[in-house]
Amino acid sequence: MGHALCVCSRGTVIIDNKRYLFIQKLGEGGFSYVDLVEGLHDGHFYALKRILCHEQQDREEAQREADMHRLFHHPNILRLVAYCLRERGTKHEAWLLLPFFKRGTLWNEIERLKDKGNFLTEEQILQLLLGICRGLEAIHARGYAHRDLKPTNILLGDEGQPVLMDLGSMNQACIHVEGSRQALALQDWAAQRCTISYRAPELFSVQSHCVIDERTDVWSLGCVLYAMMFGEGPYDMVFQKGDSVALAVQNQLSIPQSPRHSSALRQLLASMMTVDPQQRPPISLLLSQLEALQPPASGQHTTQI
Repeated sequence: MGHALCVCSRGTVIIDNKRYLFIQKLGEGGFSYVDLVEGLHDGHFYALKRILCHEQQDREEAQREADMHRLFHHPNILRLVAYCLRERGTKHEAWLLLPFFKRGTLWNEIERLKDKGNFLTEEQILQLLLGICRGLEAIHARGYAHRDLKPTNILLGDEGQPVLMDLGSMNQACIHVEGSRQALALQDWAAQRCTISYRAPELFSVQSHCVIDERTDVWSLGCVLYAMMFGEGPYDMVFQKGDSVALAVQNQLSIPQSPRHSSALRQLLASMMTVDPQQRPPISLLLSQLEALQPPASGQHTTQI
């Protein structure tokens, strides 16, 4: 941690022969830090994510996260500006240079509104959901699943467009589980990499012989939709109270009644929150349903987030 901080104390860092000025810390996690930096060559702001790598596996996972970003050139998926690995004493740091979004995350927006006693309108929700689905469609089309979709992993662009970030938990979409050892390994992986209150039921207790597919993302998307509708995820309070999320997700979700939401939106949410993954709709079907629910073209630009 001390080595990581001294990078910023020098004021500037160089990545791909370009100099960036440290502005301020944006946040930190267990083994990573995010700093706001300014490109001295272009005057633009960037987010520099620095991952502490204690061993070879950490370096491989950081490289894989960078590789996932490079797979996509999509308006709803965060692009990677640059990547490098730096030695910091006996350890390494992986640096991912990413675009900076001054509006923050979808969760920031939900909380800002909640503090004022407000919620996203249905029109805003539909616009956001459409963009999130398009990002997921691109990920699924390449044979991957995000596996950690949640409001804090969705950035908002200047025009309110959603951008999926944190691709470090992405893995192959379709996993054929053949035996109890593989099932337990996948279950343990999910416990570490998939946020508990947004994790699909099939990842809590992985069966010895089953197929886990990209519809884990559809469940998480349903939790995100619920948070947009009601100001918190459906299982956030269960987790905060110390109750079992693993048990709670095995029962069909009860959706509160609200005059703010149409029956079509409620039905869409209910379909995403289907406990049996085989009965959950794929992203392609959700997209076609969403496109049918969008307001007329003339009104699409009247309600900005």
